[in-house]
Amino acid sequence: MSLSAAEDDSRSEIHIPADIDWHMLDKSKFFFLGAALFSGVSAALYPIVVLKTRQQVSSAQISCSKMSLSIMRYEGLRGFYRGFGTSLMGTIPARALYMGVLEVTKSSVGTATVRLGFSDTTATAIASAAAGLNSAMAAQLVWTPIDVVSQRLMVQGYNNSNSCKNAISNVHSCRYKNGLDAFRKILYADGPRGLYRGFGISILTYAPSNAVWWTSYSLAYKLIWGGIGCSMGKKDETGVIEGSGFKPDSRAVVAVQGLSAAMASGVSALITMPLDTIKTRLQVLDGEDNGVRRPMTVLQTIRNLVKEGGLSACYRGLGPRWASMSMSATTMITTYEFLKRLSAKSQDSLSS
Repeated sequence: MSLSAAEDDSRSEIHIPADIDWHMLDKSKFFFLGAALFSGVSAALYPIVVLKTRQQVSSAQISCSKMSLSIMRYEGLRGFYRGFGTSLMGTIPARALYMGVLEVTKSSVGTATVRLGFSDTTATAIASAAAGLNSAMAAQLVWTPIDVVSQRLMVQGYNNSNSCKNAISNVHSCRYKNGLDAFRKILYADGPRGLYRGFGISILTYAPSNAVWWTSYSLAYKLIWGGIGCSMGKKDETGVIEGSGFKPDSRAVVAVQGLSAAMASGVSALITMPLDTIKTRLQVLDGEDNGVRRPMTVLQTIRNLVKEGGLSACYRGLGPRWASMSMSATTMITTYEFLKRLSAKSQDSLSS
């Protein structure tokens, strides 16, 4: 089905742009433009990720404002971008893998569920959940080593700040010059296993988080447009909204996408925050066994969190994470939809 035909069939009264399936995309343009666009998004949101990470590994509650002032005073603007180069180099292949698996799964599962007789809304929700789950699991193969290295660099130098000097007692004592040096030293000290610290908990965090996010987003998107449609006209006996065939402009579409993304992020952040805190600590902190520093286990990490404040300790950094997820998701989904339209094949290519 062509893009124009899909748009004609998308809504009988509210003519919003139709989804662009995998087969409608120019793959080389999709991945090339995606790398450029998402690199810019990552650069804009990286300081919030640094704040979230430092709050999560801190043994004491430190506000975002105090943390920010401390970083600026003792480390300067550079402190907000510790590990950014490493993160960016890893994000490009990870994001390409993520987007590829996401689109292929969404397209194939969506087609299969429709053929099985599911309604359009149910089929979209199932396809979105499956796509989010699969893409997160695939991307973690690349993202976990990058997370380990970049997060070590993020918290390096944290104890140099007088106001936060004793906030982290178990940060890895090894000093790293840059991402490559960190990668080499971790590999030498702990082997490949050291680069995949927290891989299991990362899968348990990001796979359900992505499934929840994409499902919530697709449902919120349909509900918001449905609400707009109901407010503009009445339904006839068949349930179709009578109206003048409203066609929203690009700003309205972006606004609905952004609102849907923010709503989905709130749900996902609340559900998965404790797992994300445990994952971050496993990747960054060490424990002591008879004076010897060793990687911490999940059980040790949970015990420490319980001692430090119970459930509230698991939600340290929730504010920055929620803000980061909301802004990241809003910019990601609007950029993503924009990218798909930029990468859509011409009508001649689709018909040939």
